[in-house]
Amino acid sequence: MDYSTYWDEPGPFAAQLNAEHAFINPAMILFYVPGRTSEAVGVSLSDLPDSWRAASPLEIECGKGTGQLACAQEAPSYDVLADSPMEVGKFEAFDVPGVEPPVHVVVHGDKWEKKRLQDQLHRICAYELKLMEGAPYPSYTFFFHLGKAATGPGGGGMEHANSTAIAVRSESEFLNVSAHEFFHLWNVKRIHPAALDPVDYTREQYTRALWFAEGVTSTYAAYTLVRSGLWNKAAFYEDFSEDITDLELRPANQWQSAEESSLDAWLEKYQLYNRPEASVSYYTKGQVLGEFLDILIRDRTDNQKSLDDVFRSMNEEFAKPNKGYRDTLDIQRTAEKIAGGSLEEFFSRYVAHAEPLPYQKWLALAGLELKAVERKRPTLGFSAGRDEAGLLVVQTIEPESPAARSGLRRDDVIVAWNSGEPPRNPERWADRQPAGAVLRIAVRRDAQKTNLEFRLSEITESGYAVSETPQPGDKAQRIRDGLLHGTTHPVTASAP
Repeated sequence: MDYSTYWDEPGPFAAQLNAEHAFINPAMILFYVPGRTSEAVGVSLSDLPDSWRAASPLEIECGKGTGQLACAQEAPSYDVLADSPMEVGKFEAFDVPGVEPPVHVVVHGDKWEKKRLQDQLHRICAYELKLMEGAPYPSYTFFFHLGKAATGPGGGGMEHANSTAIAVRSESEFLNVSAHEFFHLWNVKRIHPAALDPVDYTREQYTRALWFAEGVTSTYAAYTLVRSGLWNKAAFYEDFSEDITDLELRPANQWQSAEESSLDAWLEKYQLYNRPEASVSYYTKGQVLGEFLDILIRDRTDNQKSLDDVFRSMNEEFAKPNKGYRDTLDIQRTAEKIAGGSLEEFFSRYVAHAEPLPYQKWLALAGLELKAVERKRPTLGFSAGRDEAGLLVVQTIEPESPAARSGLRRDDVIVAWNSGEPPRNPERWADRQPAGAVLRIAVRRDAQKTNLEFRLSEITESGYAVSETPQPGDKAQRIRDGLLHGTTHPVTASAP
């Protein structure tokens, strides 16, 4: 069978072919025969440029048998192939030092330093492997698209059984995404909801447990960064504070539970659903719930057990025998086993339902407190989003803002940003600018290019800040230290 397919979507979730490289996400472009996905399958690539090479978590061979460069790989099943991305082109490849089984790195892009990237990945991988008491893979591959190679709407990371594909434009994004995706080795790829097994390529699959599968994976990304020394504790508290602020400033938090948000994941592609009054993120709510569940377990056990033990227990019970867990039911059952008592109130009121989280009560158990704060921050004065082609299009403009006075209009396509490419997240870019910063943009309107210049606006925003209480009790101090350092008494997975 011969067929054509669209193959130029940047990012880790799709597939791209251009003059620089090919990124192949097999599930997006390769057909399968219904009823035969368990059979062995192979992929061959022919007529490749002589200067290109190929990388995959599977064994791949390249050569010039007929004068043209060709590469081929085999997989024991279509499901394995679909979970094994390929990078083909000019790229840099190396290993993370001091990590066994080996962790390979494939980088396509710019604005990165090999030594620093190796050190950061070593800390991330070494900590999480120690935390989970060993590797579940024979070898692992990070595929990175960095800097300009990460241009487009599909940034972030995509987990696979023995690899991950990550597209980020800056080092500030790199750490969190890498720690998150590597922890998916266990949480999601092996500790997985039964509702997602087996994979069905023809329809949506629903689970109430994405708050745990994705959100609590974000909890462990933050834990990994602070416990490995890549973050200091101020950065950890800031991350915690931002999640709480984001959660509490969304009106939907008053009615949409973590489980409901998980079930509604398939609506995320619609802008209407993503409005603050329409939904909360299971990533954000799950990360906050994960940190509080950890505090509660540590408090119940006088810091002798933690959420770390929950994951190690689920790894033994579900991952190693390749058995799916029953959504929140088995998460709660395992957490209660580790905590030595009922956690029904936590799971019923705050996971299954959307009752207000008792922040001060729970934070106090770890010698922490939550304060309402106000801060002035720069704002663009307009909102913009990516269209299907990845172009940044102006969606709304605040009346009387400097952006409006400059002549910016709705539906303008922003093609340049301070003489460079538009950022993936314009609002995040604005957050990092000083008050009164000047923005110069070029927009395409009616086939004409127009240059605009204006200063950023400024707004006063309410939020929340997590901070340490000055003189916590001995128990609270132990719990706080346990969160930051990954320790219990007796000590378990401390940073390497």
